[in-house]
Amino acid sequence: MDQGESVIGIDNVNNYYDVNLKYDRLANLGFQVTGELKNGACSDILQSNLYPKMSFCRMDLADAVALKSLVKNEQFDIVVNLAAQAGVRYSLTNPDTYIAANIQGFLNLLEAVRSNPVRHLVYASSSSVYGLNTVQPFSEKHAVDYPASLYAVTKRANELMAHSYAHLYGIPLTGLRFFTVYGPWGRPDMALFHFTKEILSNRPIDVFNYGEMQRDFTYVDDIVEGIIRVMNKIPNGKPELEDVSSENRSHAPARIYNIGNCSPVRLLDFIHALEDELGIKAQMNMLPIQPGDVPSTWADCSSLKNDTGYQPGTDIRQGIKKFVTWYREYYKQ
Repeated sequence: MDQGESVIGIDNVNNYYDVNLKYDRLANLGFQVTGELKNGACSDILQSNLYPKMSFCRMDLADAVALKSLVKNEQFDIVVNLAAQAGVRYSLTNPDTYIAANIQGFLNLLEAVRSNPVRHLVYASSSSVYGLNTVQPFSEKHAVDYPASLYAVTKRANELMAHSYAHLYGIPLTGLRFFTVYGPWGRPDMALFHFTKEILSNRPIDVFNYGEMQRDFTYVDDIVEGIIRVMNKIPNGKPELEDVSSENRSHAPARIYNIGNCSPVRLLDFIHALEDELGIKAQMNMLPIQPGDVPSTWADCSSLKNDTGYQPGTDIRQGIKKFVTWYREYYKQ
């Protein structure tokens, strides 16, 4: 919006976690929602009272008819798809949800933009696609044939679906493999949010793989910066004319990039940084690694940096400080 764009946001506002947090996010963007929003065809699009160029409607990507109608009516220039059923561990017990949201929902979106072309479709993939890979840092050139969870399977499927639509229909598509995003307004099931809640409540936290897990924690503002840079970096399907170093060099207008902090942090060090910020010592239950988890993630961000100038600017202590400041204010603790 700062760049003069008009933005329409959609979300199905499901109950995977506390919907009040979702409604409060909307309120923070100037959408005063009274009563429960209804999923539908966005005939009644809400207008922000803070941002003249922003509107919102409740919609589920699984509703192919409503989605296609929205894309047709609005004639979008760029679509950024951040919608998915997230969470590795949840996929162990609720696999059907991932197929409906991440496979069918993404297919519906691809079909909508095939019928109503856009300049560029950018979509969120995940570091989870690297699965059981052991060579690090993870590069887009590496094979991704050994997923460790159904969630990872759905994200890799999205990448393959995107390439096929780019090849068949010439739709410019760019996938971004997110690496452990955190920050204010984040998901309560993520480690930082959960740890903060438990430590402030004087309850022990479960620390898997005995704290030796490593994650490339990426602050949300750095993710947004990367998305915005990518939006106008439209693949043209001519790799010989581009400085492209992504995983596929086919003539389809499709790219894949890692987007992370490009610097892994050991889980125990992450917890110690949180303890320092909270001023409270954590009680820790040291446990073995859980099914579906991988011991380490580390993003090679050189492709994104070379092609867009992306450079993450938030280290883990800065990011944790910003999150804790938000958390204390939001929950009045």
